Amino acid sequence: MVTFLPGRPGRLADVPSFDRGIGGAESNVACGLAAAGFAVRWVSRVGADGFGDHLVETVGGYGVDVSAVVRDPSRPTGVYFRTAGDRGSDGHEVAYYRAGSAASAMSVENVDLSAARAGRVLHLSGITAALSSGCLELVRELMAPGSERPLVSFDVNHRAGLWRDADGPRVLLELARKADIVFVGEDEAEEAWGVTGGPAGIRAVLPEPSVLVVKQGGRGAAAFVSGAAERGLVAPRGGAAHRRGPASLNGAPSGGQSCRSGGSRPATVRFAFVPALSVDVVATTGAGDAFAAGFLSATLRSLPLRDRLRTGHLWAAAVLTAPGDLAPPPSRAHADRLVAVGEDGWGRLRLGPGWTQAETASEEVRTP
Repeated sequence: MVTFLPGRPGRLADVPSFDRGIGGAESNVACGLAAAGFAVRWVSRVGADGFGDHLVETVGGYGVDVSAVVRDPSRPTGVYFRTAGDRGSDGHEVAYYRAGSAASAMSVENVDLSAARAGRVLHLSGITAALSSGCLELVRELMAPGSERPLVSFDVNHRAGLWRDADGPRVLLELARKADIVFVGEDEAEEAWGVTGGPAGIRAVLPEPSVLVVKQGGRGAAAFVSGAAERGLVAPRGGAAHRRGPASLNGAPSGGQSCRSGGSRPATVRFAFVPALSVDVVATTGAGDAFAAGFLSATLRSLPLRDRLRTGHLWAAAVLTAPGDLAPPPSRAHADRLVAVGEDGWGRLRLGPGWTQAETASEEVRTP
């Protein structure tokens, strides 16, 4: 979607002007990974209008392959407006205008499935599944077992207001159980599924994914990884190992403990937790997508589990310290220096606006 960011704090009714940007869960992840040098394809539909031009040109400007994006001549590009306030505050407002949009009309019949399946990783979101019955059917088809299925990454992204009926939570749980890598917030797991008990409680209802990442807000993030997934990408469930082509997106861990997963999964599961960084927050929108992109980037590099979580935190910090949904991630060398610091050093890091442009690790470190 095209995003309109307020020129000043206040109610939408009171804000006189907005700056145009782009937003969208899958496209945010695609842009972040492409900016970091990964080969990425974005598969979607936008309107044959000026906003569609802006989206395709901007996403493509990050280095994303947009050749599989279809222009819809009869439906508009979706847009949304938001206030400058934090999403968790009472004053935060978001106004979506995407009912009947080109993206909401995606389906198995009008999307290039082979283009979406051509990479090592296919990243999907519960937001897309909520847009229409056709979008849900498309997501289910892309997750179906088969020889052409790549490794599927799925961000639950529960948005209660998007679902047309009360089945949203059940559908999201169904989809998460089919994925290989799952990202879910502790708060949204409780809201959608009534799950409490922290990461262990969530793993109990989601034992199937090889990798389960539980985001715990300001406390940090935890991850469960089964068997060979510790060493990086593994064969997707129901498909063959895919080592070809770019990461395709739609729009030995350190520490931790060994445990046994429940249900029918006998494999040993590793667990790790990494505390969140201290960040001078400018805006929170897009931070979850950046975390997913950072974690996936480290997974594609076969980094240890702790380092994957730390990389996710660093990429999220890049967006948290910028005003829009997107921000360039730190360079690989810069991020790797910070990922390698000791536990005490990690706890002392404080990141503010502009930290990703620092030439050395010491330049962006401030003590509280």
